[in-house]
Amino acid sequence: MIKQITAILIGAGERGADTFGEYALNNPESINIIAVAEPQKARRDKFVRKHEISEENSFESWEPLLEKEKFADVALIMTQDQMHYEPAIKAMNLGYDVLLEKPMATTLKECKSLADVSESTGKILQICHGLRFGPFFSAIKSIIESGKIGDVVNISLRENVSPFHYAHSYVRGHWHNREKSSPMILAKSCHDMDILFWLVGQRVQRLSSFGSQKYFGRDNMPDGAPDYCIQGCPIEKSCLYNASRIYLDIIPLLQIGAKSSKGLEKFIVKSVLKFPKLTNLPLFRKVKDYSEWPVSTISSDMSREGKIKALNETNYGRCVYSMDEHNVVDHQVINIEFEDQTTAIFTLHGFSNEEGRTIRVDGTRGTIIGEFLASGDNLVLYNHLTNKKTIVRKTGRLSGHGGGDVVIMETFLKNVQSKTKQDVLTSARVSLESHLMAFAADIARLEKRVVEMKEMR
Repeated sequence: MIKQITAILIGAGERGADTFGEYALNNPESINIIAVAEPQKARRDKFVRKHEISEENSFESWEPLLEKEKFADVALIMTQDQMHYEPAIKAMNLGYDVLLEKPMATTLKECKSLADVSESTGKILQICHGLRFGPFFSAIKSIIESGKIGDVVNISLRENVSPFHYAHSYVRGHWHNREKSSPMILAKSCHDMDILFWLVGQRVQRLSSFGSQKYFGRDNMPDGAPDYCIQGCPIEKSCLYNASRIYLDIIPLLQIGAKSSKGLEKFIVKSVLKFPKLTNLPLFRKVKDYSEWPVSTISSDMSREGKIKALNETNYGRCVYSMDEHNVVDHQVINIEFEDQTTAIFTLHGFSNEEGRTIRVDGTRGTIIGEFLASGDNLVLYNHLTNKKTIVRKTGRLSGHGGGDVVIMETFLKNVQSKTKQDVLTSARVSLESHLMAFAADIARLEKRVVEMKEMR
């Protein structure tokens, strides 16, 4: 009989509450979250109610929670990037197995230390590199391992971030300043570094990188634009980044929904895009009442009045060209050589017509071409000898990193139950490689040189 795992949660934000917290509610036989630490009272109180957590196990910060002796099986650490290291170290030293949101930490020294402590304590430290666990990239890995494309020679991987997502997270949001969070290549794309390392199955030997913050700044601010969009901008109707467009009218999300494979969803969003006043009718009202990401980030008050207040008072309402502290790249490329001479090119940018990743894997006997998009997956295999084309995957949208988030939790719980690390695809030691790649790419870009990976290890 499978024993229920008990857990403490540190950080009840979108990942902690909405992803892994919801998993716990949907799978009570597998995991029960019995304590939470969250600084925002509204979020904390909501989580306590939903999970029926006792008052003595509700904390404003992680420190008093981890001052107590170990009283659960595992710790789920879902804080902001710069707050990963200390609670993870403390939790492992107390005897908790830990599921940790990516990136592991924001400095090279801390990342290495996390891997060392996991090994010295014998505790599982699994990193949430969700892409490895989802069916799309798992299918690519299976094809490579089958030998159908021969030896991998080159991989081209692109992370195509849409303008609204880039503006939300990396101009207005938590990751807009590298000194206060981390470089974008680490915060956003350690996922991608991990995928490249996993698919090739070799460590990186050297890399170079180019990129900059090219577009966002006061030089491109429209004449007469206020610092806050909602206070009357002369180009509000034509600006991609208009805060009302993103957070009140949710136009970018509707445009994604218009490509949905779900008939009713597609009908609703297309109708609202054409006739916005339909949101006053019951069938369409959920569009007006939408309160999930990215809207959920701007305020704990999801009434229209609460949203408008946030757009008048927080960075989420700021003109994207007026965010003077914004200093992360809006585009970057990395050229990679692995130890077996396989090469890869990775591109990250914030100006895509559609959110998602695209990949091409060229081998000595075949080619894989794939799209991992907000609207769905497409994965095709080409045989060089026969010129045969095989459709491997063609599906609609999957939530949670393409379905990977559920598998992350299932794998973590399985390994905790079995007391083994054999199946921890993204252990701290394994995940360290992707972080080394990201730090090296940041150095290569800033110092305009090729970085030998032996410098990083």
